[in-house]
Amino acid sequence: METLLTGVRVLDLCGLGTAICGKILGDMGADVIKVEKPGGDTARNVGPFYRGIPKREKSLFWFAFNNNKRGITLDIDTVEGQQIFKKLVEKADIVVESFHPGYMEGLGLGYEALKTINPKIIMTSITPFGQTGPYKDYKATDIVAWAMGGIMSVTGDPERPPVEVSLPQAYIAGGTYAAEGTMVAYYERQNSGLGQHVDVSIQCALTWINSELVPWWTHMGLNPTRSGGTPARRGTLQLPILWKCKDGYVNYLVLGGMPGAERNKAMAKWLEKEEFATEYYRTRDWDNFDWRQLTEEEAEQIVVPLRNLFLAHTMKELFAEAIKRIITLFPVTTIKDIVESPQLEARNFWTSVYHEELNSAVDYPGVPTIMSQTPLTIRCKAPLIGEHNREIYVDELGFALEELISLHGMGAI
Repeated sequence: METLLTGVRVLDLCGLGTAICGKILGDMGADVIKVEKPGGDTARNVGPFYRGIPKREKSLFWFAFNNNKRGITLDIDTVEGQQIFKKLVEKADIVVESFHPGYMEGLGLGYEALKTINPKIIMTSITPFGQTGPYKDYKATDIVAWAMGGIMSVTGDPERPPVEVSLPQAYIAGGTYAAEGTMVAYYERQNSGLGQHVDVSIQCALTWINSELVPWWTHMGLNPTRSGGTPARRGTLQLPILWKCKDGYVNYLVLGGMPGAERNKAMAKWLEKEEFATEYYRTRDWDNFDWRQLTEEEAEQIVVPLRNLFLAHTMKELFAEAIKRIITLFPVTTIKDIVESPQLEARNFWTSVYHEELNSAVDYPGVPTIMSQTPLTIRCKAPLIGEHNREIYVDELGFALEELISLHGMGAI
């Protein structure tokens, strides 16, 4: 079936979470060749591992970001490896890499060198701070990237220090935006016939994600602050956002104004039906409700009946009833809930991929975008170390098997 990137070849030298860039291009149908150092990429050491067995060929982290790729081993630090890489570039459309600025240039494999080999080549470079600027040579772990991207300053409880998002996400965000930039460059190449260098800054990617926060400072002179996961600031008061229920939490926000009035009236009727309503809820003028004028005593009168209602039900029960009453309330779903979600099942989101080396199938998150004419798909598992060496070096590049053995002996592949 025709895909968005049928016939497009990608050389993927990205590490860790930035490898999602090549995966996305692979989902779009590109022939992605994952280039690893002999012995395997360091990402293979990252857990969790299949059935808890800590082996390089069982990393679920590796599986997640490297499916839809073929795999070869190649040491581009060697002269022989550099020559082989140039041969690969001759037949490639895109190179994606995440080395620090200047590294590829130092090997004679920077964009200026590669475009002399193949003027159509698109080279996408993903780094913490980009190829230019005073921070370009700085390195950054995930937590550093979050901090320097501004997102940590608004993450966490207001009375405590800023915190990182629970799971590493910064490099994944950078890799995702890199795939977008690569696609735009590929589209432009359809018109110009020439490639270009795509420079991706993870710091910029994270700042872009929360770009709606920027106007708080640029237009109002205010630094956005942390509202926290459980309490929401209401002037000097705190009204909950997350409410505990029988089997987890639901999100419900008490609002003022016209939208809040209708929601609060509907909630008051719900409380009345289940005999949790107090005199406060029965007599409150919700049309003129303004949470900014609340006293501590009034806030308590609002919170206690809601807390009792939510504790009496499960997430599923509360969600279903809220929908009937046109009340904005939703469950805080766990990963288990997501895996069992009827909505995702209806969209055929989960994809089972068979792993011969495991003698078992693994369920993968599918693609978020459904395209009627050029579908995105998960076609194959992540490659084993050097799994496609012979296929690519011998069958496609024309190396003799003896040459392959010699290059292996020299440590080039």
